[in-house]
Amino acid sequence: MQIITYNVNGIRSAMSKGLFEWIRTVDPDVICLQEIKASPEQVGVFELEEMGYHHYWYPAQKKGYSGVAIFSKKKPLTVSYGCGVKEYDEEGRILRIDFEDVSIMSVYHPSGSSGDLRQSFKMKWLSFFDKYISELKKKHPHLILSGDFNICHKAIDIHNPVSNAKSSGFLPEEREWMENFIDSGFVDTFRHFHKEPHHYSWWSYRAGARDKNLGWRIDYHLASENMKQRLKYSEILPKVKHSDHCPVLLEIS
Repeated sequence: MQIITYNVNGIRSAMSKGLFEWIRTVDPDVICLQEIKASPEQVGVFELEEMGYHHYWYPAQKKGYSGVAIFSKKKPLTVSYGCGVKEYDEEGRILRIDFEDVSIMSVYHPSGSSGDLRQSFKMKWLSFFDKYISELKKKHPHLILSGDFNICHKAIDIHNPVSNAKSSGFLPEEREWMENFIDSGFVDTFRHFHKEPHHYSWWSYRAGARDKNLGWRIDYHLASENMKQRLKYSEILPKVKHSDHCPVLLEIS
């Protein structure tokens, strides 16, 4: 099974740059999207269905903002929308599909870069998400969390750790949360296969950052520890350009 996570920064914008043509070529089994900024009615789903995808959408209530989606070749046993907390579900943060032997979540963690209010919201969300996943694993132990976490875990995951030491997404408390969350029973699947630096999944639009590879690795597939033997391969795909993020691929048996 090939799973792709991709923050498309507006699915309609990404489609205008060839997103669906790329999906048709790559033909992954599951695609987890974040920041879709649209509902299926605004997008049109004929082409997706023609490619053989079942599609599930959880847009934010605010138009043109946030939202997640999952496209899957195989029809899941169940689909779960949201987390049951109004302030988070209004922003379309979580969508999960369950199969017999694995559950896959598309998750979009808040950004705190716009100021103190949203940073506070982000930290509150992280605390909630930790507890939420701890409980979820009891019912769905074979779990893959695919999405934009808006956190660089370690210094190796950001192009300039010194100048970004006080930037949202690389704050000590965020990195500590990420460390503790992974230690609670997850595998950072990309780092499971790749230990070397200079691998990023997001770049600023400013100053030619992408061409210079001055990026951040904030998009992850985190797999529960009990799936470690089923991990086959993971890769970041920086040459794919429909967004300021790029896709991240995970292959499992």
